[in-house]
Amino acid sequence: MEIGKEIKQSKFKNEYQKVLINILFTSGWLSSKHNSNLKPFGISSQQYNLLRILRGQYPNPATVNLLIDRMLDKNSNASRLVEKLRLKKLVERAICPEDRRAVNVIITQKGLDLLEELDKEELSLLKDMKNISEKEAAIINQLLDKMRG
Repeated sequence: MEIGKEIKQSKFKNEYQKVLINILFTSGWLSSKHNSNLKPFGISSQQYNLLRILRGQYPNPATVNLLIDRMLDKNSNASRLVEKLRLKKLVERAICPEDRRAVNVIITQKGLDLLEELDKEELSLLKDMKNISEKEAAIINQLLDKMRG
């Protein structure tokens, strides 16, 4: 549905304002759907993001600083998120042997198993994008990258 109809606003100052509102609205829409998919598994989207980063590093550990650099939500507290995941036995922490000030984080088998289940859930989220083609998705990606450029 067109953004103007979605938010019941017929006029925008210009196309830039309209695209800003459209991106913010769509981001909230996607976040809501994503969080709904994660809720039954007891993890947040930020925790899911950390687990995905750690799976990409596996079998190597990652430092908290690496996690911070790669996180989608730069406002998240990575140390707090790691601790929550540790309490759920989805990750393990250890002092880095090369730098005792750093902490290594590695995903556990339980964490890998959870991500395998969540991969199936992600497919249902991707179905919500059925209204656009893969070619259109590539164009949107190019434009968003250009906008941040």
